[in-house]
Amino acid sequence: MPPILNKPLLIDNCGQLLTLRGDNRPRRGSEMRAVGSIRNGAVLIRNGMISAVGPAHRVRKDSRARGATILDAEGRVVMPGFVDSHTHAVFAGSRIAEYVARIQGASYEDIAKAGGGIQASAKRLQATRLPSLVDHLCRVAREFLQYGTTTIEVKSGYGLDLKQEVKILKAIQAAAGRLDLDLVPTLLIHDVPHRFKTRRSAFLQQVIRDLIPVVARAGLAEFCDVFCDRGYFSMSETTQLLTSASQAGLALKLHSEQLTHSGSASLAARLGVVSADHLDHVRAPDIRRMKQSGTIATLLPGTNLYLGDTRYPPARQLIERGVPVALATNCNPGSSPTVNMQLMLSLACSSMHMSPEEAIVAATINGAYAVKRGDRVGSLEIGKQGDLVMMDVSDYREIPYFFGMNHCAHVVKKGRVVWSKGDGQGWNN
Repeated sequence: MPPILNKPLLIDNCGQLLTLRGDNRPRRGSEMRAVGSIRNGAVLIRNGMISAVGPAHRVRKDSRARGATILDAEGRVVMPGFVDSHTHAVFAGSRIAEYVARIQGASYEDIAKAGGGIQASAKRLQATRLPSLVDHLCRVAREFLQYGTTTIEVKSGYGLDLKQEVKILKAIQAAAGRLDLDLVPTLLIHDVPHRFKTRRSAFLQQVIRDLIPVVARAGLAEFCDVFCDRGYFSMSETTQLLTSASQAGLALKLHSEQLTHSGSASLAARLGVVSADHLDHVRAPDIRRMKQSGTIATLLPGTNLYLGDTRYPPARQLIERGVPVALATNCNPGSSPTVNMQLMLSLACSSMHMSPEEAIVAATINGAYAVKRGDRVGSLEIGKQGDLVMMDVSDYREIPYFFGMNHCAHVVKKGRVVWSKGDGQGWNN
């Protein structure tokens, strides 16, 4: 990332300034309806950090704003940059044949049994060299930025063995130094390689004995995630893997209750997992335990849309029972090939009956806490990073209302304008 400029940046004339201000914790229940809106607001950023935020007339008078570069919002909506807390953005090639097969009636599990899915992505990734992975991730990440996302979690998981998983994590590390957004690396234990299908315990021991310690010692990941579901890892296997990861110093995440109900959301609560993700089949007892533990529910409605699954996660139950909810794209080549968090807001509102305010909270400050970044991003408050997006709408509710569109006019990262409409940046550039 280019160096932070010393010259202050004043974002002025914000028609609606959404600060997302609040207590230093994930928002839950009625708190998810509070976006901290200020009419005719302004934000002052100095040395990459927010030094003043509030009504424009007050911020303009701040002595620290003298000589600042002014970015005129012209009455637009200004809000925190999105925090996408669940992506698989390192991959090699598309899975278009699976897309066509699914249109013709094949299920997610049918495709996996035929050698597609995760195993297909792993085969392609193994044949791709590290520099190519880095270049591809950089292209994808710039597309995230164009849609207003300023922080993304990026998982491994398409490597399946030690060498390939480390290669993916090294690609994330290398890309992080070249990008105008923050990457949060996660080691994902995604599936069992074909050669270990009849020797699952040997694979588990290899992961516990070799992969997790190597990744943790090298500082290549902050989190460890496991795909706990039918046909992937059992509750017992998941417990072994996550316990080992926790002992190695990694924070925990969990792919949970996506394909069927297993009780893994309750396991996530018991193990102190930061976020349980997907949750299409979560049940009331799991929700109670998640509330008690503070586990964040990260919902991925883009996956349901793409797979043609009409059963969306029960967002209303989760919110009304006090579980903090985050939204993410699940960007990946097989079940959610999108970087558009604005579309996730639309799906959250139209298909999961979240309010626009709840969706924005879920996509910003709660996403930040889902990657343990709530103290630095996700809201526009003094002392936090100057990460924000200017939306070309006059009312924030228009962001989900006009669905499938890119409303971004400008994206600011650490006080620098890093993307503006008309720049022409994109995946293929």
